[in-house]
Amino acid sequence: MKDTPEWFMFFIVFWAFVMVGSMAIGGYFMFRKFLKVLPKRDGKSKLDWQNYWVDRSRSMWTEDAKELLEELVSPVPGPFRDIAKHSIAARIGQVAVESGSSEVTRAHCIEGYIRATPKRDYRSLVTFLDKRGIDYSAYHHLLNR
Repeated sequence: MKDTPEWFMFFIVFWAFVMVGSMAIGGYFMFRKFLKVLPKRDGKSKLDWQNYWVDRSRSMWTEDAKELLEELVSPVPGPFRDIAKHSIAARIGQVAVESGSSEVTRAHCIEGYIRATPKRDYRSLVTFLDKRGIDYSAYHHLLNR
């Protein structure tokens, strides 16, 4: 070990911390995904319900609603956008189907978007909607739960 430079030993220790940290972060996200797949009391998992509502409302989506969905998921970072789009579309589809509508409207999109967003992100949601000029005044009661 006397022939090995000291800086190389520090580099190895630093790299070990980077690897352990990366594995911990990846494990955290994999565990969250695992929890979504576990069945609930009704026998279906959260992902099963999301797929159900997306499939059930697939024929109800108009071009305007699809464009609004794209706009609503635009602030989500690229690697997570598809997952966020699927979960938001599921909630919008659920709102549309449960309202008895024949198509997904702009109002369904806004309500579903608010319902799909966790409470901790309401401040950024409101900022985003205000910045885009999207009227959400009919849904203030959802933001004050």
